[in-house]
Amino acid sequence: MTNDRPIGVFDSGIGGTSIWKAIHDLMPNEQTIYLADSKNAPYGQKSKAEIVALSMKNTDLLIEMGCKLIVVACNTATTNAIQELRAKYDIPFIGIEPAIKPAATNSKTQTIGILATKGTLNSELFNKTAEKYQDTKIIEQIGYGLVQLIEDGQINSQEMTQLLYSYLTPMIEANIDYLVLGCSHYPYLIPQIKKILPEHIQIIDSGQAVAKQTQNVLREKVGFTTAKNSNPIFYTNTNPKVLSEILENKYPVEEKDF
Repeated sequence: MTNDRPIGVFDSGIGGTSIWKAIHDLMPNEQTIYLADSKNAPYGQKSKAEIVALSMKNTDLLIEMGCKLIVVACNTATTNAIQELRAKYDIPFIGIEPAIKPAATNSKTQTIGILATKGTLNSELFNKTAEKYQDTKIIEQIGYGLVQLIEDGQINSQEMTQLLYSYLTPMIEANIDYLVLGCSHYPYLIPQIKKILPEHIQIIDSGQAVAKQTQNVLREKVGFTTAKNSNPIFYTNTNPKVLSEILENKYPVEEKDF
């Protein structure tokens, strides 16, 4: 089964590029279109209705661009809107949610930390997943301010370091041995986080799992491209500078109003 149409990826900004990179690394020939809805970032502080509306807006645009599958590269959008998206549109969706299962299953201290947005931690989907692991103590922390600093290109700022210390110190004191990153922006903070966490605490993000699930859905339902290479397309509805920098200026980024 072959299908040369592109894979669509959207996020509330530049963070979903961590998911896009995992997909591109696994399937470099697949054409991709990425939407960075930075004008509306962060989604994590918005109501469920707003998140659903923004997710539908992004989906409409990607379908208009001919996408064969859509990756919701945003934990907040997945946990709040993916059921509504799947009900409305006749196109496969791949979601991303905090990887509680591998952390809870492998934890020796039976205590794990989750750093995520308010929208993710308050969502019904997240809480249903967390309830399955009654024997594991889950330390939840809303990452207030982190997404906005990343969107502003302030990953290595003093303010970022101070915020991370304040969020991670209580987790360390609670004896976590796994930290789950519950926002696709947060993998860009891993170098910073590693400086704060003791070496034995493992960091988990969802990029590889999402890429493999995308590959599975292409294999089983949608079809792979016959192309021998790809030219990824990136759109943002704010200044393209930060998105270009996070992509190491390897790809053209177009500013588009959406």
